[in-house]
Amino acid sequence: MRLATLTVALFLPAAAQAQDLATGAEITAAITGNTVQGSMSASGAYTEFYDTDGTIKGDGYTGTWTVEGDAMCFDYGEGKDCWNVRIDGEAVTWVQDGADGGTGTIVAGNPNNF
Repeated sequence: MRLATLTVALFLPAAAQAQDLATGAEITAAITGNTVQGSMSASGAYTEFYDTDGTIKGDGYTGTWTVEGDAMCFDYGEGKDCWNVRIDGEAVTWVQDGADGGTGTIVAGNPNNF
């Protein structure tokens, strides 16, 4: 009985984290027409506007974005890269292969006029 309790306890944090991931509809509602600014572990700081037409606009570059299933996918001309998303109010965490890869803050509209 004790082993079963331990096994359940070990899996609860992972299950809770998986439940925190946003659905495709939640991602679309939070991101569309807004800017996210933050930092990615692999590439550093970013500020991007996610236009309603699927265009990403940053400082000196563009790309495209889509929501596929429960993931947000980005294409900057080098192929599509998809991320799961945790959204907590205005805070965003980008999750790929079960690991956090970056964070950001949702800012209403396109304040940088990208």
